[in-house]
Amino acid sequence: MIDKSPVKIAVMSGKGGVGKSSVAVNLAVSLSLQGLKTALLDVDIHGPSVPLMLKLKDIKTQIENDMYIPCEIGNLKVMSIGFFLQNSDDAVIWRGPAKASMIRNFASATNWGDIDCMVIDCPPGTGDEPLSVVQELKPTGAIIVTTPQQAALEDVKKSIKFCRQTELPVIGVIENMSSFICPHCGKDTAIFSKGGGEELSKKYSIPLLGSIPIDPNIVMSSDSGMPYIYHFSESPAAKIFKDIVTKIMDNVKLTEGELK
Repeated sequence: MIDKSPVKIAVMSGKGGVGKSSVAVNLAVSLSLQGLKTALLDVDIHGPSVPLMLKLKDIKTQIENDMYIPCEIGNLKVMSIGFFLQNSDDAVIWRGPAKASMIRNFASATNWGDIDCMVIDCPPGTGDEPLSVVQELKPTGAIIVTTPQQAALEDVKKSIKFCRQTELPVIGVIENMSSFICPHCGKDTAIFSKGGGEELSKKYSIPLLGSIPIDPNIVMSSDSGMPYIYHFSESPAAKIFKDIVTKIMDNVKLTEGELK
């Protein structure tokens, strides 16, 4: 249950391991730091990472008047399948209909209240869960996350085609792990090749929102539940991420639930 029509941004990728969840978490935290009432919904049924990344692993779902109650951190409301598990490492062994039903409950049986925007952390691929997200949550648009190498691009292209076939607008692409800048000598090394995000941008005529370099502190902050964008706000990667958020805010009517 949502009091009004917020912007809903689905963070997607056809490839696992590209850092999609860390992008979703830092995007949601950054929007909340802008004063926007933000929701972060983790619909990765089989691999929810959001509870770990926000130090919420011990949270269990609260229910009031037959509605799920999101966890609140300042301006940020958070819901994840992880809050329903007895133990954080329990396997969710569900077929497609059960997953679709859970996503439907996230949309209709969760008391989101008054929010300006929602960031939806989708699982990788183009199967049951992303399709249920499109049908049940009706996102305003999608952000596609990739890493630069061809092995990732081949799968990420499928997510872009998924969006077009389901008529979900693509807000832009983010290239994650674009390079590694040595903290000692300053040398920029393209560990996973380079230019993948730009290739997608040109091929499909979608904006390249930014390229985020590898920073070991992103891994450390994710594992320890400290949002990188908040705790390392002056780092080069955080500044790039803030620029990405500015571009998103410039292209999406965050208070009107639609793209500009």
